[in-house]
Amino acid sequence: MKNKILIGTAGILAAFSIYSCKPKAPEDATTGDAASRVYVAPGKYDEFYNLVSGGFNGQLSVYGIPSGRLIKILPVFSVFPENGYGYSEETKPMLNTSHGFVPWDDLHHVAISTTKGEHDGRWVFANGNNTPRVARISLSSFRTEEILEIPNSGGNHSSPFITENTEYVIAGTRFSIPMGNKDVPISSYKENFKGSISFIKVDSSSGRMNIAFQLRTPGFNFDLSRAGKGPSHGWFFFSCYNTEQAYTLLEVNASQKDKDFIMAVNWKKAEEYIAQGKGTIEKANYAHNVYDDKKHSATSTILNEVKVLDITQFPDIVYFIPCPKSPHGTDVDPTGEYIVGSGKLAATMPVFSFTKIQNAIANKEFEGDFSGIPVIKYEAALHGEVKKPGLGPLHTEFDEKGNAYTSMFVSSEIVKWNVKTLEILDRVPTYYSIGHLSVPGGPTKKPHGKYVIAYNKITKDRYLPTGPELTQSAQLYDISGDKMQLLLDFPTTGEPHYAEAIPASLIQAKSLKIYKIEENEHPYAAKGEGQTKVERKGNEVHISMTAIRSHLTPDNIEGVNVGDDVFFHVTNIEQDWDVPHGFAVKGANNAEILIMPGETQTFKWKPLSSGVFPFYCTDFCSALHQEMSGYIRVSPAGSKTPLKFSTGKVENQESGAGK
Repeated sequence: MKNKILIGTAGILAAFSIYSCKPKAPEDATTGDAASRVYVAPGKYDEFYNLVSGGFNGQLSVYGIPSGRLIKILPVFSVFPENGYGYSEETKPMLNTSHGFVPWDDLHHVAISTTKGEHDGRWVFANGNNTPRVARISLSSFRTEEILEIPNSGGNHSSPFITENTEYVIAGTRFSIPMGNKDVPISSYKENFKGSISFIKVDSSSGRMNIAFQLRTPGFNFDLSRAGKGPSHGWFFFSCYNTEQAYTLLEVNASQKDKDFIMAVNWKKAEEYIAQGKGTIEKANYAHNVYDDKKHSATSTILNEVKVLDITQFPDIVYFIPCPKSPHGTDVDPTGEYIVGSGKLAATMPVFSFTKIQNAIANKEFEGDFSGIPVIKYEAALHGEVKKPGLGPLHTEFDEKGNAYTSMFVSSEIVKWNVKTLEILDRVPTYYSIGHLSVPGGPTKKPHGKYVIAYNKITKDRYLPTGPELTQSAQLYDISGDKMQLLLDFPTTGEPHYAEAIPASLIQAKSLKIYKIEENEHPYAAKGEGQTKVERKGNEVHISMTAIRSHLTPDNIEGVNVGDDVFFHVTNIEQDWDVPHGFAVKGANNAEILIMPGETQTFKWKPLSSGVFPFYCTDFCSALHQEMSGYIRVSPAGSKTPLKFSTGKVENQESGAGK
């Protein structure tokens, strides 16, 4: 086995020298007018929003294209001190799970909502790979509005890919596991480990998600997936690896077979079975977290059952298609006719025909079965193979001209080829070890083309060194002509996996500017300074406070005792775009909060010692921002200090007489 591994490595290195064509110097990779082609003048806007996964930081980043400028970081599955997400009382429930509060996840993939197969600019969905979750982010407010935990999942990787009209978000398990938290030997993998595919229904108007049903599958690993479109609408395609059903040293033991599978799922047929009352109801606890834009608060509900269809009992739902070898990407072209399989360890790239797949099913052109599921003959489904495409093909996207662009991880390049003729048209190097790539509109029926963006895993010499850990990079290529041209590279936050880019025109005009103060339904909102108040409820003190340039009301508070739970409910009563206010208390052991115009957010503080503590606005808002502050007096536990508050009132210092 060692000899085989060494030979394989030598072969990869030899092939790498053939495919890799690095320029002598970085400047040789770009064209002379590259700077002018990515330049966005002051006061002008980028043409595209680029929504990029953050990987291990659990966040989503927003970049402008073609400038490569970082515009915003959106917290999704991770706490975010910059704006208090996961720290404020209103947003803490967003990170609740059946395991409790989980303030981190591994965000790999994004999917922008579509209508009739085209981007509609309403929502972007994101996956939590570690504690299986799917999130929905509004592209109006750029805020995480909903997070749904996925039960019966050992890792949510082939997710959150969507159907043509965003009918469903799909979440496929990365690791098969014993269902129901069974305590079984790991060596019983083949007998006891199963996979799960969740079909999450999306409400067409609100975007609200719920798990409609799950498919119980044989035990192996699911990597990526794509929905059909056009003629293949109603089907979904998943890449599957570890069909060896190995459970140790997968690097070797899950790479034995020449072919693994693409799993084709007829979800319309599955819907029919669900409508007929088929399937079983299983007990499973999972959290559903929703943010209310009127109440400015999130709620978390624990659900306890899910409907399951075992595909071995409904064999006309699913078919396996052999695919070489350890496939990663499974990508559907804009016409919906062609499905591209990208085997990481394969020397060719198969392109399957949806028409041929349907004919093979009708004619029962099977080479046998796997766990009772029909396996379609490879040649019967095949449109053709892309010969010697490069080393380590991972992921493919498409332009509007019938061309495909595939990332090659091992040979660090993007390869352009024609979907119908399978002819290789161009190849360009990346710096270095490209993972995913993105063409604006590339996964839709109507790609916008113009650029392809590479998301690279290693930067080495690209940027100033920052110790052992270097940032990852993205690189922008012009694909408007026959040849790809590198225009720009820019650093990214976290580890980017997949991203989608969408024309700014589909989002920009719909962007939320303020929350209307009259529509604020938060129970502690103070919609004007006359509504501010301080109330004691046992050991809780609730302060309804307002913030406006450049003071907080109230700004003097007394009557709080050590050990009280103090809730600062701060309402930003500004009604002007881009004027948030922040709030923090000296010595508090959590983050600040950031409050948007018209919004109410709550900062919880438990004073542990007596004294007088300053609080202040953390977001620079005016020339008198420094003066936007106040004091809260904390007396020893059990004190009878009267509860009082004021703003602008100067007390008699000698007598201590107050309000």
